[in-house]
Parts: sequence; C-alpha cells; structure tokens
Amino acid sequence: MPDLRQDGAVVLVTGGVRGVGAGIARAFRERGATVLTCARTVPERPEPGFLQCDVREPAQVEQLVQQVLGEHGRLDVLVNNAGGSPYALAKDASSRFHDKIVGLNLLAPLLVAQHANAVMQSQESGGSIVMVSSVSGRRPSPGTAAYGAAKAGIDNLTASLAVEWAPKVRVNALDVGMVRTERAELHYGSETAVDAVGRTVPLGRLAEPEEIGHCAVFLASPLASYVSGATLLVHGGGELPAFLAAADVNHREDT
Repeated sequence: MPDLRQDGAVVLVTGGVRGVGAGIARAFRERGATVLTCARTVPERPEPGFLQCDVREPAQVEQLVQQVLGEHGRLDVLVNNAGGSPYALAKDASSRFHDKIVGLNLLAPLLVAQHANAVMQSQESGGSIVMVSSVSGRRPSPGTAAYGAAKAGIDNLTASLAVEWAPKVRVNALDVGMVRTERAELHYGSETAVDAVGRTVPLGRLAEPEEIGHCAVFLASPLASYVSGATLLVHGGGELPAFLAAADVNHREDT
C-alpha cells in the first residue's frame, strides 16, 4: 500500500518561511522530503534550502526552478503557497493595489506552475502541484475583495491545469480557512479575540499550520494518485451561519 512518506522527493514551497507555508514545509520534511522554500525577502534565520525569489517576476521564477534542477536534478512537488492581502475596502483601493493583489495571488502561481510543469513533464514519474487557495474564493470577502476574486480564480485554474497537464502532472488545491499563525493577531486581534473567532468554527478552533501541511502531503502522495483537479476544503467545517446568532428560535419540533 502507498503511504504518506516522501522519501527522495524534491519539494518546492513558495512563501514557505512562515505561517502556513512554514507548516507545509515542516510536514514534508517530517516525511523525508528534500524541501526548498522561497520568499521575496531573506528571513533573519533562513532554513536550509531557502532560495530568494519574487514569484511575480518571470526571470526570477525561471532562475529559481533552474537552481532547483541544478542542485537536485528534479522537482517532484510544487506547493504554490505564496500570497496574501492587507485589508482594504474595494471603494478605497487603487487600481495599482488591485493589480498587485491579483498578480501575487493568481498570476504568480500560474507562472511558477508553468515552469514546474515543464520540468515535471520531462520526468518519467511526472509530478504534483498543490495550489494553496482560500475559502475567501467561495464566500464574500469584504475588505479583501481582489484577494477573494483571485482565489476563486485559483480554484478554476486548478481544474483547467489538471486537464491540460494530465496524465504526467496532477494539479489540486487546498481551500484553507482560518489558521492560527504567528501573525494571527494582525487578522483577529488579541488572544481573547483569536479564541472567540475560533469558536465560530464548527470544530471550535483555528487550524494549525501543520494541519494544512498534512493535507498538502496527502494530495502530493501516492495515496492521492487518482486525485487531480480537486479542491479540498480545509476549514474545520466552515463558519456558523450568521442568522443563527440573530434568531430567537433555536429549534422547531414538527408534529
């Protein structure tokens, strides 16, 4: 039976130096993979395998993938994790702001995936691409409208690339919900607020970064060998409907 081990696999995680990306990188390392990470800026204490790259820049992305090939001779898994957005109401944000958000969260993953696919198509074993998307692409995303629209695009892009690049390369996505990262307070406020937000999730808490990593490992593993073009919801059951808090009738007994 196949399992979740990644012994010998060469894995590239974009934006893999903190938060969800770091959790994904740790999950692959724990299962024996050689993990490479990249980010636009060099962290104070980079992990082994860090490569500097702005994934929005075609020349840098090409150099990144060639560096991976030069050092390791192959690329088995790409996890397109780099992305994000600051809070900005759509009516106030400039066209330049929206352009940058869509560029980082939609066009950059496509660019990196193109270069990774070119390598994987030439490998006998092919490869696997995991897109880190968001529940923001499936529900209203006030304050991050362009981000939500870009993530909706990632979900559709995943399905399209899975058809175009089969059978050598499998392409899947994770639609990630709220995660407790080292920067959770920037999104949710104090620790008390973070806990309160967690209670709005059916499972009663925010995800840990490694839990997202475990799902990425699964999609990249032989256990998911017949899974491609799929979007896996990783959101703890979603969010409680707002009307439940406003309703003054909790249940009804039909007779």
